[in-house]
Amino acid sequence: MSKNNKGNVFAIAIMFFLFAMISFVTGLQNPMGIIAKAQFGATNLMSQLGNAANFIAYAFMGLPAGFLLKGKGYKFTALSAVAVGFIGVGISYLSGILVSFPVYLLGAFVSGFSMCMLNTVVNPMLNTLGGGGNRGNQLIQLGGSCNSLAATIVPVLAGYLIGEVTEKTQVADVNAALFTAMGIFAVAFIIILLSEIPEPELAEAADQPKENTLESIKGAISHRNLVFGVIAIFLYVGIEVGIPNIANLYMTDINGLNIATGVAGTLVGAYWFLMLCGRLVAGAIGGKVSSRAMIIAVSSAGILFLLLGMFLPKTILVNVLDADVPVAMLFFILCGLCTSVMWGAIFNLAVEGLGKYTSIASGLFMVMVCGGGILPLVQGAVVDAAGYMQSYWVLVAALAYILWFGLIGSKTNK
Repeated sequence: MSKNNKGNVFAIAIMFFLFAMISFVTGLQNPMGIIAKAQFGATNLMSQLGNAANFIAYAFMGLPAGFLLKGKGYKFTALSAVAVGFIGVGISYLSGILVSFPVYLLGAFVSGFSMCMLNTVVNPMLNTLGGGGNRGNQLIQLGGSCNSLAATIVPVLAGYLIGEVTEKTQVADVNAALFTAMGIFAVAFIIILLSEIPEPELAEAADQPKENTLESIKGAISHRNLVFGVIAIFLYVGIEVGIPNIANLYMTDINGLNIATGVAGTLVGAYWFLMLCGRLVAGAIGGKVSSRAMIIAVSSAGILFLLLGMFLPKTILVNVLDADVPVAMLFFILCGLCTSVMWGAIFNLAVEGLGKYTSIASGLFMVMVCGGGILPLVQGAVVDAAGYMQSYWVLVAALAYILWFGLIGSKTNK
């Protein structure tokens, strides 16, 4: 194996590791919503504010992260992101000591800055290392498998750390998970600092005439597939987060299904595990199956699963870990197979033909990741106004748009 190939393999491994970190820290906001309801008496809407703060940070940091990547490269951006992530999780830990909901929200917001910066690095890096096209999508899907593995662990771990939800449930109950996250960040910083990472963006920028910020953005959004793609990614992240978040609230609500948090956390973990399975399959077949075909298939199946989950009678039960759970909830969990491949496929289609504008496109993508905070917030409001099942109409509409993107909106200008 040549020195260049060895370097690429190591760079890919680092990006996979960072993909897992993104999910681990982001996934903490789901069980934190349960804690917020218990400790602070939050409504379903308010319980999603931590998740919203985490994702809305993307709206503030997306473009700056893209320009940081363009100007300073992958390694500097990754190191900065890891340092910010350590601080963000540390603030979340302090919120437990101070018993402060605003401090908890601040920690989620700062962590969101870090997750945005890491996402800005890993997606274009893997797409570039794969040479774009089907191979680029394949690497993003495999990286997403690491993301899903971490996401599978978080709700199960947090669910058993929290135990039975009572008025005494508090942030301090998940300190073990917070300490784990800070440890991961510390180790990652050292690994990245000592590693050599290819810098294709810096090399390409050196060969191109400099453009100002406005020219770079205008050049990127002149591609219709990018414009429709960033809308699709906004909706997709809201779908990915909203399905398990609202299901978790419904299952643990004493006025809902009133299922133990450990069981509910395991079911939510199964959703992320199915995302892992889906991404592994997509990674295996990604070199042969187009991103467009993937998007059309999974968005159609996702709409079907959500409708089944919404309309099947809740009296049809199945036993899960000695708890009676409506079969309908399992269709929400099955949506993990559908959401599994959407990120990589949408990104791959949206940046097709962008060339030197890829880093700016990545920044625009990160801005729109705020959908992961906004759509669940909208869902939470619908839950308070009309009920849990009715809130899933928001996600059915979002999936319909993604289906349209796969069929029509992803076609390039040429």
